[in-house]
Amino acid sequence: MKLKNKDIQFKYSIRVTLALYTIFFILLSLFSVVLLNFLFMEPFYVRDKSKTLETGMHLLEATKDLKDVDTSDALFSYCSINNLVFVVTDGDNNFYCNARSGQGELLASRLFGYVTGIDDSRPDILDSTDSYTIQKNKDIFTAEKYIEIWGALADGRSFLIRSPMASIRESVEQANTFFARVGLIMALVAGIVVWMFTKRITRPITELTEISQKMAALDFNTKYVSGGRDEIGVLGRNFNRMSEELERTISELKSANLELQKDIEKKEQIDEMRKDFLSNVSHELKTPIALIQGYAEGLQDNISDDPESRDFYCEVIIDEASKMNTMVKKLLTLNQLEFGNEQVALECFDLTALLRGVLQSARIMVEQKGVQVRLRQEEPLYVWGDEFKVEEVITNYVSNALNHIDGERILDIRCRLENGRVRTSVFNTGAQIPEEDIDKVWIKFFKVDKARTREYGGSGIGLSIVKAIMESLKQECGVENYSNGVEFWFTLEAAVDGKQIRPAETSRTAE
Repeated sequence: MKLKNKDIQFKYSIRVTLALYTIFFILLSLFSVVLLNFLFMEPFYVRDKSKTLETGMHLLEATKDLKDVDTSDALFSYCSINNLVFVVTDGDNNFYCNARSGQGELLASRLFGYVTGIDDSRPDILDSTDSYTIQKNKDIFTAEKYIEIWGALADGRSFLIRSPMASIRESVEQANTFFARVGLIMALVAGIVVWMFTKRITRPITELTEISQKMAALDFNTKYVSGGRDEIGVLGRNFNRMSEELERTISELKSANLELQKDIEKKEQIDEMRKDFLSNVSHELKTPIALIQGYAEGLQDNISDDPESRDFYCEVIIDEASKMNTMVKKLLTLNQLEFGNEQVALECFDLTALLRGVLQSARIMVEQKGVQVRLRQEEPLYVWGDEFKVEEVITNYVSNALNHIDGERILDIRCRLENGRVRTSVFNTGAQIPEEDIDKVWIKFFKVDKARTREYGGSGIGLSIVKAIMESLKQECGVENYSNGVEFWFTLEAAVDGKQIRPAETSRTAE
């Protein structure tokens, strides 16, 4: 078993990995050089030799008398250095060649075949102009490949300049052999050097590995002792400090965990008491309120001696009973949402149609208050959610906005796509919510302006229901102050790509 562990550690050792990677990259570089040399050396040589042939042609054209040593010295020197052989013929079929005796006739014959077009070889044309042609061709007698340039000079002489291609192949083969031998030696030497050098690095790393394994088993007694001023030494000292801190922190966490457990139990008890209170109050109030409302309606229907007083008291009783009954229903709804007893029915529905329906229901209140309604969403907009609960959210937002609207008396409703979700906002002009109260509006029974809330019969539960509904849908809601009013918003998952959504302005004060 120990042998297997050593084998595994050796297999994944940093020393082995570094040595193998070094050898691999050297061999890869060697292979790349050899491959590039093999694939691109000849094309490079051909391009370079083509320029050499063109230069030789220009020197040949500049040399009018090839037998004059003073004028032809540059040409012969250039041809000798670059291994060029040329032949030049004039209109009288006289030719001059810088090659050895016997080769001139063959070159002159080849040139004649090129000029007259009777040559039946199939050269590889590299470049062609009106005055010359550069090509690769094979000699029919020696079967050796050449790169050639032939054509007519400005003075009417025909010429042929060629250079053998055998030298480039020999150079490529020699270079590849050299690179292969040198590369293999370098790879071997580099592997040995890396193997020896990494021993110094891996020793403290191995020690840190053993320490980390013990720390994972919650044994904090082992310390790093190898020292060093480099990064590994700093890491070792940090390991020691971390071990001390972890030991101290775990001890503190155990103590804090006991206190936290007590706090959690206490909080759960308080929470259960609060929920029980809401449930009991709602249950106890529902029946008497319903009775009061029923008897009051019966009283209103009876005929008495003082009908005006009787009607006045009846209307007050009915109105108050209706308010209390509404509050109880809201408390029951909120209680069910908080307990998670309310069923959520996710479906795809048209949010635009729902917004229009809520505004249509509030049309009488809108007309009474002289509100200017702006619905910025015209096209159908499909979202995922519980349509009934979302309708309740929108109704609460619109009702809240109409009850607090002031100033220009504008009710602005917008939809905007944000990261696959539709953000719906309900904005009303009027007074801002104080910053210290903006996070409290979602708390049950909290009222920013108690006098105004009492005026329109608000209970302070509507926004709490909104918060609970959005949490049950796993979505978000919020409120923001603007210089000219307040905006409440909520999000829903978009059922389409959002192309129907009209881009909304970012500033409310620009209205």
